Amino acid sequence: MYRMARYIELFFLIFTSVQSLSQGQSWWLLGLKSHVFQTWSKVGIIGPSIQSLCNQLEGLSQGQTKLCHLYQDHMYPISTGAKSGIEECQYQFSERRWNCSTVDGQSVFGNVMTIASREKAFTYAISAAGVVNAISRACREGELANCGCSRALRPTDLNRDWLWGGCGDNVDYGYRFTKEFVDMKENERIPPKASAEHGIMKMNLHNNEAGRKAVLSMADVMCKCHGVSGSCSMKTCWLQLANFRDVGNELKERYDGAAEIRRNRRGEIKLVDSRFNNPTAFDLVYLDPSPDYCIYDPSTGSLGTVGRLCNKTSMGMDGCNLMCCGRGYNTFQQEVVERCHCKFHWCCYVKCKRCKKIVDMHICK
Repeated sequence: MYRMARYIELFFLIFTSVQSLSQGQSWWLLGLKSHVFQTWSKVGIIGPSIQSLCNQLEGLSQGQTKLCHLYQDHMYPISTGAKSGIEECQYQFSERRWNCSTVDGQSVFGNVMTIASREKAFTYAISAAGVVNAISRACREGELANCGCSRALRPTDLNRDWLWGGCGDNVDYGYRFTKEFVDMKENERIPPKASAEHGIMKMNLHNNEAGRKAVLSMADVMCKCHGVSGSCSMKTCWLQLANFRDVGNELKERYDGAAEIRRNRRGEIKLVDSRFNNPTAFDLVYLDPSPDYCIYDPSTGSLGTVGRLCNKTSMGMDGCNLMCCGRGYNTFQQEVVERCHCKFHWCCYVKCKRCKKIVDMHICK
């Protein structure tokens, strides 16, 4: 009786949380509610009821909702993948005018996503990468019914004396499932070939693939030593995902070098400047120039930079001149507490004191 009451309580918690998702228009919103899907994963006993919850996620397309019904256990890693994509975006752009802020419950990033810009390109790529990363890892951890450890073939250049058999991250399955789920929303749209919507659809699909390719290409062989007294006379090796921060760094470089494209009358995507090489599947592409993000403008999703912290001595985008868009900045002093006078004690810990100091802070006018 107690267990049934507990399940009813958990179901009510999930249902009310999912209702708050129902106004969202993007699957990214799942990333802001990953705790909901963690609870979801604990109550698989009420499968039919969970299927009804899939129908409440209006941010999902019709096809994505069907996948939710078929792969209920995948929803938690999808949500954690979306969350890691959002957090990595905010880390990579923390010192830029546009800092990847989540601003509403509709598209997560607000009206910035209505512009087919470099920023939109990056968010699509990093979100898709986050889901590949999470699904691949969930397979290895045995959390999903449809996959397990990686079945990648033994690398041809691996030392023949080393064993290939550790439980690796299943990047192949993560890639394939993410392609099906993330691209579903774009593939269900059938805009006319010569339309602006068709160009945006092609751009989104390309950048989704670039994010997935980044995870796939950066996965590498990891080995563990065996042998008497750590002699490493034998190794067991497996395929392992790269650190997601490294994936974020790679995609940020792709953002900086993104290719501007246009659509022709036949609906084909072409480079604006034919002097450059055509973008590969790893490159990010965009259709529209970015706003300068200097002032608050709800129509473009720009939050402006008034009140943002800046670095007085930096010549980069975080510098006060560029961050504040030439408006100037105010300086104030703030007391901060930090670790200091750290000493190593045998064995084995580090003990530090806490020191106060006054630092200058600069904020944009």
